[in-house]
Amino acid sequence: MTQSLRAADILARRLYEAGCRHAFGMPGGEVLTLVDALTRAGITFHLAKHENCAGFMGEGVHHSDGAPAILVATLGPGALNGVNVVANAHQDRVPMLVLTGCVDADEAQTYTHQVLDQQAVFAPITKASFRLDAAAAEVIADKAVAIAGEARQGPVHIDVPISVANAPATPRTTRRAPAGACAPAGATLAQAQDWLRQAKRPLAVVGLDALLPGGPDATRAFLEARQIPFVTTYKAKGILPEDHPLCLGGAGLSPLADRHLLPLVEASDLILGIGYDPIEMRTGWRAAWDATETRVIDITPETNTHYMHQASLPLIADIPATLNALAVAPQPAPPWPNGEIKKAKTALAEAFPRSDDWGPAGVIAECIDTLPADSLLTADSGAHRILLSQMWPCQEPRQLVQSSGLCTMGCAVPLAMGRKLAAPERTVVSFSGDAGFLMVAGELATAAELGLAPIFVVFVDASLALIDLKQRQRQLPNAGVDFGRHDFAAIGRAFGGEGHRVQNRTELRAALEAAQSASTFTVIAAEIDKESYDGRI
Repeated sequence: MTQSLRAADILARRLYEAGCRHAFGMPGGEVLTLVDALTRAGITFHLAKHENCAGFMGEGVHHSDGAPAILVATLGPGALNGVNVVANAHQDRVPMLVLTGCVDADEAQTYTHQVLDQQAVFAPITKASFRLDAAAAEVIADKAVAIAGEARQGPVHIDVPISVANAPATPRTTRRAPAGACAPAGATLAQAQDWLRQAKRPLAVVGLDALLPGGPDATRAFLEARQIPFVTTYKAKGILPEDHPLCLGGAGLSPLADRHLLPLVEASDLILGIGYDPIEMRTGWRAAWDATETRVIDITPETNTHYMHQASLPLIADIPATLNALAVAPQPAPPWPNGEIKKAKTALAEAFPRSDDWGPAGVIAECIDTLPADSLLTADSGAHRILLSQMWPCQEPRQLVQSSGLCTMGCAVPLAMGRKLAAPERTVVSFSGDAGFLMVAGELATAAELGLAPIFVVFVDASLALIDLKQRQRQLPNAGVDFGRHDFAAIGRAFGGEGHRVQNRTELRAALEAAQSASTFTVIAAEIDKESYDGRI
């Protein structure tokens, strides 16, 4: 006998059609039907230890398979535990379906235990919020998937009432057709092409919206055709291999890097923002150019309203289609004829050397030397992330994943777990400060339960090193930034993994080599001095 479809089944099937194969969360009684529906549809549900980490695991999978991440949370505290990762997905343009259980509407009129307006909570940090209805389950599911995946991508929330999830529902075949690619034309296109032809010192700033489907290939073809040097945000690192002669590396949070990059911005006669969203940038990039004096072409999928910078020619259009149209502009004379780009690349390499015997730069340098060049990386927030983003030469888009818009702590470990789950054949390494690692150490149990073997590198300095640095720079007394120096290697072993405590590059190299052949995850505690970041970022 064929079992009738439930509203939860309709939703789950649409998510499967969108390419989703993994969901993460922590269930309560209110989402049991939903978890059952996801499983029946072919989507594996993975139990995490905290909803925030569950969302980051989903994001880690998304960066490999391109499908929307799925976060499942029960009502009340479960849903609220996911607020951070949902806000992060909104700011970092991560397509995510946030599925929360809730009590039925009539029940909520007289029952208040764990009940709150979850749609009101998620509305400001999502692209849309829906309440599932059995009669419209297919429509709501298709709307949610379409909205999450359209530029700019982001999270969509669906509240799933208990009785609705289990209510009979009839599938429909209505699907929203994807929008066609639109590019500038006519006088606007002619003006952009003319500016490209006239530019003698063009510079591109590439952001995370250039990572949308088709964006990396179109960006590479355009920049190479026009021979335009470029800077990326941290999230867009690797859109072209960073050893490319046109690449000036990542930018955003390092004043040391900005000393070499911002003078090039000031000297440019044409700035091209390619999918550039300054949400990743420090305040030093606010008004980094004057659009009344410098020609600025801003190519984005939707209008920028941030006022971090202005553009003299904003092109609100499909990025690949626009770049393809601009690539055929008449070829100018070779740009930057005085060797400024080569000089800047040399200066940046000297500013972030790999020759340190130890300290955070020594740890990163040894990882670069020992690990495969195509390792997938995740980075937590903190001083180590800034240094890592400047030093590591990414070879492909999304090779290094981090929280760039919200800069939330505790993301690297679950991101790495999601990446390893989706790409078990790749070496996956997370880089965390000790404070961020402690926030999510319980997820090591999840890694063990899932049989995952990523490498967790922890910078152990017993301090919030970046905040300590800022505190000392302001000549304030030490307060609220130091904590105990814990045995992180032992923590790794206690949860069923391998653990190594290292204090020099030789020990680190041996630990990394052992970790790459280990059958379980490895925690490597690299002990450094908290003041070893001084002058390095």
